[in-house]
Amino acid sequence: EITRPTYTNLNRLIAQIISSITASLRFEGALNVDLNEFQTNLVPYPRIHYPLATYAPLVSAERANHERLAVEEITRCCFEPNNQMVKCDPRKGKYMAVCLLYRGDVVPKDVNAAIGQLKQTKSI
Repeated sequence: EITRPTYTNLNRLIAQIISSITASLRFEGALNVDLNEFQTNLVPYPRIHYPLATYAPLVSAERANHERLAVEEITRCCFEPNNQMVKCDPRKGKYMAVCLLYRGDVVPKDVNAAIGQLKQTKSI
């Protein structure tokens, strides 16, 4: 919707991403883990630790209150090139491990179903 983003737009987006990544450090929860655990446990080889940040869905503040996306849709959006915060196409590479962080009212049953659906498509 924003044809030419300003530095303010970009700074807000980056702040939202960092806030989402560090939420587990600031809030209590059953599924919270430390960021170091992501890096060391997901990929045990130090030379190939390249976390790619993705933020999905990317909607404006005005539309955020009106749109409700299913967990499956959000999960699928995470692997689209337009939602990557780096210029790369994740469909052309290989994943050794993936860590998906959800915020809000998301239950593990929905997440497991969405990941199962994603694995069946074999597009990742």
